[in-house]
Amino acid sequence: MARYVDGFVLPVPKRNIDAYRRMSRKAGKIWREHGALEYRECLGDDVPVGEVTSFPRSVQLKRGEIVVFAWIVFKSRAHRDRVNAKVMKDPRLADMMDPKAMPFDGKRMIYGGFEVVVDV
Repeated sequence: MARYVDGFVLPVPKRNIDAYRRMSRKAGKIWREHGALEYRECLGDDVPVGEVTSFPRSVQLKRGEIVVFAWIVFKSRAHRDRVNAKVMKDPRLADMMDPKAMPFDGKRMIYGGFEVVVDV
């Protein structure tokens, strides 16, 4: 069965991990309620800085920060678009969208949508 994934990599100050976790749990519940198949948020544990590129380099990781790797799984891109449209209208998400209230620097977050080509 085909799947579609939205993927994210972002830096979170270590002092904000608890706030980030609370925000992520809330966001995950909202995405799942609106139809996402999976919602995962992971804290970097083994993410070395590469000579040319790496997860830390991709988000310009600073001292005292940790890399977060996250993804949301959908049935298809069309399903993703429908779910995300509902999520973006959900009033429970509004407070989390304020850049001043985010426990991370949203300007250094990278994200994209990906078609799954191998699913073993």
